[in-house]
Amino acid sequence: MRKPSGIVAGILLTILSGLALATMDTGAKYLTGRLPVLEVVWARYFFHAMLMTAWLAKTRGTTFLKTRRPLLQLTRGGALLTATAMMYLGLSKIPLADATAVMFFAPVLVTVLSVVFLGERIGLPRIAAVLAGFGGVLLIVRPGFADTDPYLLLPLGAAIVVSVYFLLTRALAGPEENAATLFHTTAAGAVILSLVVPFVWEPPSVADFALMVGIGTLGALGHFCLVSGFAYASASTLTPFLYAQVLFAGIYSVVLIGDPLRPTLVIGAAILIASGLTIWWRENRRKA
Repeated sequence: MRKPSGIVAGILLTILSGLALATMDTGAKYLTGRLPVLEVVWARYFFHAMLMTAWLAKTRGTTFLKTRRPLLQLTRGGALLTATAMMYLGLSKIPLADATAVMFFAPVLVTVLSVVFLGERIGLPRIAAVLAGFGGVLLIVRPGFADTDPYLLLPLGAAIVVSVYFLLTRALAGPEENAATLFHTTAAGAVILSLVVPFVWEPPSVADFALMVGIGTLGALGHFCLVSGFAYASASTLTPFLYAQVLFAGIYSVVLIGDPLRPTLVIGAAILIASGLTIWWRENRRKA
């Protein structure tokens, strides 16, 4: 049994991860209004990859370059790159809080995809939670309403792709692949984007370039805190605290960006979080 201090450290690191990633997305939203979206995605990937590679090289030598499942690693990295591009394109057009809330439909979708691709069985409570989560997304996206923004479909598509990313992460779980998984999360994307970004490159100002470095650094920090947090406490303990990112994104969206806080967004996000927590609770209870 882990010491309470370890659990507290895991919780704090998970919340810090949510703060770092929400701050990263806020900076990315600002940059997408000034630079091409592809250039912003490149910055998020390139500087993240540089920091992660330097850290892995220092702590693991060259072992992180070895993987027994290269095709799966590349597919996983490609899924995250696709989701990031869709999310950032959406951020250039819609409020940060809306996009972040819709993205958190991914944990609910993982349950559905686990049934389809992994043959897992789910009971009526988790089916109800999935349906409730879908209802929460509908409240945020508001299909059929006069003010529906079609760009909200981008973070929804990103949530679907991220669900595939989560399943591939589960398939790659294991100590022999951990370092390679950390490296391949952004390495392939950084290389691909570095080859493509010159075609759309617009010279950033000094302040914008500093922010580009910042979002890559925050991305690396967020993932590092998340991995470190799960070393202190179990996933079943920390999963509810992942939703701190939605809270931070909502605060940034309203206070810093000045986006409106719609009642349907608040209600939809609350339903999404509740459905995700219900699935987490049922899964934790089943394992127990």
